[in-house]
Amino acid sequence: MSEDYGFLDEEDVEIAGDEFEEIDVADTDVDTTARRQDREFDEFRKRLKDVERLKVEQGAFDDATLAALYKLVQDGHVQAFGGPLSTGKEANVYEARGKAGNVAVKIYRINATDFRQMKEYLAGDPRFEGIGNNKQDTVLAWTRKEFANLSRAGKAGVRVPKPIAVQRNVLVMELVGQAEERRAPRLAEVDVENPEQAYEVVREYMRRLYAAGLVHGDLSEYNMIVHEGELVIIDMGQAVTVHHPNAQEFLERDCENVAAFFTRQGIAVTGDELEAYVTETALEDVGLGEADETTDE
Repeated sequence: MSEDYGFLDEEDVEIAGDEFEEIDVADTDVDTTARRQDREFDEFRKRLKDVERLKVEQGAFDDATLAALYKLVQDGHVQAFGGPLSTGKEANVYEARGKAGNVAVKIYRINATDFRQMKEYLAGDPRFEGIGNNKQDTVLAWTRKEFANLSRAGKAGVRVPKPIAVQRNVLVMELVGQAEERRAPRLAEVDVENPEQAYEVVREYMRRLYAAGLVHGDLSEYNMIVHEGELVIIDMGQAVTVHHPNAQEFLERDCENVAAFFTRQGIAVTGDELEAYVTETALEDVGLGEADETTDE
């Protein structure tokens, strides 16, 4: 045999298998906690799917969505689910009980049918650069976008549902106007007793949004609700910043829609007049009006 190879002396090795005897296979606290959380999640998933009022077509409650809901429950934002408030192509909204009362839980479908329309509103928004063509990434970004838009609008003094929490494709927000299984009516569904005052409120909200750097993008009498004499703007998911390449187009459309509605209510207003008020007054409020005039001179 070559000198490079040979047997070790017996006293230099331990008995075969000894190296495994010291391994501790007992459960650690982490193992126990992980298994308990898995059991709780499985129970939560079964309980949620078994609630008849929450059964949804098109897979709104897939495993990833259930995990997001579970996280919101664990964090205390959602304590119990009620029935559906509305269903749509992109999202379903449910009533739930939160820390300080009832809340609305908006669940966006990952397989949303208006995926391309979502991309139109996301593309060019500097807050969401880098979003590719992945449908899941787009929907998750859209959900975060609505949370961010609601937060910014509320800080600007615009009456919108207060955002509470966001997790993946699930948004928890203030429940406005739900009472005895009846939702608050949309502006299109009520007889406007004082159209002049209503118009003043709407145009002021539009001005405040613009001053805060936002354009709603789909504003009309169908995206405003009336609750206890108060106008509330809803559906802020598509709102874009004023730096979005289509912001001007969206603003003009919003102004035309709002002006057309109030014209039918007897208010003499045009889309151009409303746009001028929204933009010029907003710029003056943020200190840009005088600077622009000086430059023009």
